[in-house]
Order: sequence, then structure tokens, then C-alpha cells
Amino acid sequence: MVAASLVALGCVAPDASAHAPRAAAVSCAGSNTVSFSPGLSLAARRTRIDGSGAYSCLATDPALRSGTSSISGGGRNGCFSSDATTVERITWNTGEQTTVAYRLGNVQQVAGQAVVLVVGRVVKGRFKGRTVASPGLQATLDPLKCASKGGVELITGPSTLVIV
Repeated sequence: MVAASLVALGCVAPDASAHAPRAAAVSCAGSNTVSFSPGLSLAARRTRIDGSGAYSCLATDPALRSGTSSISGGGRNGCFSSDATTVERITWNTGEQTTVAYRLGNVQQVAGQAVVLVVGRVVKGRFKGRTVASPGLQATLDPLKCASKGGVELITGPSTLVIV
């Protein structure tokens, strides 16, 4: 489903200069670690989101090979649902930066295991105005923490980043 959504995204990405879909400007694979405060619990509640990511990339610009990011945001989140807005600030190996606002997403929380497909737009820096998709699977090592007082405070796992 994530792959199909990603393919569909590439085919419908807005391009004012032509009606044909454009190739991805950047395609990255890596991992994300995200913390929640307070931790995810059985019932959704307001949480603060902070995290980081690291990516290896292929790009139309061969000088762009990798990036690291910081993630911040918040919303109503729990072990079984997520409704949040996040911002990812990416620093590329070239020293350039990109800020992505994710306002549209499908985050399925299954006992602290997050299956993520978020779609956003570059709002600042390199690739400004382009569409971004970031599917991934971030997991907790102890999903039973959903029922604990502190909840799931940290999830980590593979993620991708595609800028079209």
C-alpha cells in the first residue's frame, strides 16, 4: 500500500510546466527516531513530537548524497491513532537546507508500531514548492508500554524520503 501510494504521488505531483509526471529530484533511504512527550498510551492525547533522521540519497544533482534531519511537531497521538502536524528540517551534505511541513498523513499506530506515510511540501530552502513523501515503519521494542503509566516514549526504524 505504501509503495502504491508513493507511485501514485509521483504520478500526480503538480508541475505547472508540463502534464507529464516529473522524476523525483531526490530519493533517500535511512532511518528516523521519534520521541513523544508524554508517551503514547492506549487513549490518544496531546503530545509533543521530537526526533531525528539520517538518509543516504540519490538525486538529480550528483553532489547531493546524504542528509540529516530534525523533526518537531505535535498533535493528538496514542498507540492506536495519530493526528499530528510535523516539520522536518533537513541539512544536506552540500550544506544546503530544506524545511518540509507535513500536513497530510496516514499514520497507523498498532500497539506502538507506527506505519507511516506522510505527505508534505517543501516550505523553505532547496526544493521549495516541491511535494515530499516519507513512508516508513518506526517500531517500539516494547509495545506493552502502551498500557503503562509512562507509555511509549520512543519509536525508531527505517524511513524513506522522496522529493518530487
